[in-house]
Amino acid sequence: MGVVAPATPGESAVRVLVVEDQQPILKAVRQALEEEGFTVDIASDGDCAEAKVRATAYDVIVLDIMLPKVDGLTLLKRWRQAGNSSHIIMLTAKGTSADKVGGLDRGADDYLTKPFDITELLARVRALTRRTHTRKDPIIRVRDLVLDTAARTVTRSGKPVELTPREYRLLEFLAHHAGKVVPHETIWQHLYDEFDDPNSNLIAVYIRYLRKKIDEGFDDKLILSKWGVGYMLRGDGPVDDDVRVDE
Repeated sequence: MGVVAPATPGESAVRVLVVEDQQPILKAVRQALEEEGFTVDIASDGDCAEAKVRATAYDVIVLDIMLPKVDGLTLLKRWRQAGNSSHIIMLTAKGTSADKVGGLDRGADDYLTKPFDITELLARVRALTRRTHTRKDPIIRVRDLVLDTAARTVTRSGKPVELTPREYRLLEFLAHHAGKVVPHETIWQHLYDEFDDPNSNLIAVYIRYLRKKIDEGFDDKLILSKWGVGYMLRGDGPVDDDVRVDE
């Protein structure tokens, strides 16, 4: 059993960059995406957005056209020319066909005109991420654990398990890689945003929460650790001797 390689855009957990200079819109979109279970970074000008895209692989970028320093269409063109394959949804106050065509011709995947309905934006983000998911069935079954990724519900042996959004995101990420050890750095990259402290023990804390909710009372422990490497959700195959049920 090996260590799973760092995930690429489109794998299970979804990381989104929102680039918008109007703070009320930025705040509302970020909050809605986080409540939906996405990991969200933000940028309020073109230079900041460009720096973040160079440093991080995003599954989806929500990109305003009218930005300080570097406009959205210029960023879009640069990113596509550089081979960036993130799904990109353009936002703009402009509503003409020429503006829409300009964004789509430069490689945008979708387009929303302000003012827009947040629920529509969420639906479009979900639709884009489904394009690259190899898993079509929203149900993930790992032994007697069942995750409904559409409803974001979890049961074990038929009994509901109540999880917080962060607990659910971590469990789903591990479930997509069931039977493989997922390194700490891979978990951090896909589940925690720029406002979390990478030097904290946040992952270990949430692993403990999951163990209490998922494994307590069961002889068959599902959440395992490989010391100094990462964590895994037990699959159907054998487990290496150095993978344990504790920290």
